[in-house]
Amino acid sequence: MKLSKLFIGLSLAMGLVAAASAQTTMKISISVAQNSHQGVAIDTFAKEVEKRTSGRYKIQTFYAGALGGERESIEAVQLGTQELAFSSTGPVPNFVPEAKILDIPFLFRDKAHARAVLDGPIGQDLLGKFDSKGFKALAWAENGFRHMTNSKRAVNTPEDLKGLKMRTMENPVHVAAYKGFGIITTPMAFPEVFTALQQGTVDGQENPLSVIMSAKFDQVQKYLSLTGHVYSPCIFLMNKATFEKLSAADKQAFLDAAKEGAKANRARVDTDDATGVADLRSKGMSVVENVDKSKFVAALTAVNADFEKQFGKANIDAIRNVK
Repeated sequence: MKLSKLFIGLSLAMGLVAAASAQTTMKISISVAQNSHQGVAIDTFAKEVEKRTSGRYKIQTFYAGALGGERESIEAVQLGTQELAFSSTGPVPNFVPEAKILDIPFLFRDKAHARAVLDGPIGQDLLGKFDSKGFKALAWAENGFRHMTNSKRAVNTPEDLKGLKMRTMENPVHVAAYKGFGIITTPMAFPEVFTALQQGTVDGQENPLSVIMSAKFDQVQKYLSLTGHVYSPCIFLMNKATFEKLSAADKQAFLDAAKEGAKANRARVDTDDATGVADLRSKGMSVVENVDKSKFVAALTAVNADFEKQFGKANIDAIRNVK
């Protein structure tokens, strides 16, 4: 009797060990706060992966640069020291140069246009470019249209930007464009930005309303101008080798979970865009809402000519012409 009880006990214990070892934990990170459009993206993704794989995969979520800035996280995913990352496309061209084209200023008419491009053949073709670089790109999501903030003066025209020292993303297209505006560009990882603004190391920065709010930049910036100068996508990235080890059903589960994360993320961006101006005004920011975008476009004529040479006018036009 004792032996059979012992056998049953051992069997149960071994079963529990097998169940525990059958759960694989993976990490995903963002460089902004959990209460943000990016936090919603990875929280939804984590929940969906667990649900769709019956708990065999658990996604640990890290926020606010806890595992490093975007570039460091992408590097970690490429090396395989971190399984997943959710990032804006800021540092992505350093790894996948073809993605640079998406960062051209004033390329997209509005969010509907940008989403149609990313969800259509052009965007899906770009996702495939990540395969040869050690990544599986699971889905496009959204950071939003970027706007300028600074602590010096209201920005109504491109001339108002001249001489402002602005933090930029570590992105060659952004740096070239902002130099075209006469900005003194200071590329910097996102987790360093708040302190740099607080200490006056830089005068300003540019980001979507979702980021400006979740990062509490209203505490260190007085002026906001709704320039909408660049549409900033986000992307779910996974280490390629890790993805390839999944069963066919689990691969699909991760891809579907990323799509759900992107859907929740875009919905949050829409909410933030609808409420952001009033929210930031109530916190003391001075907001210029009606910027003459044609003047900003005209200021980049020379830079855009360079972009046409670099990316090919036909490729840029193909994006612009998506309905």
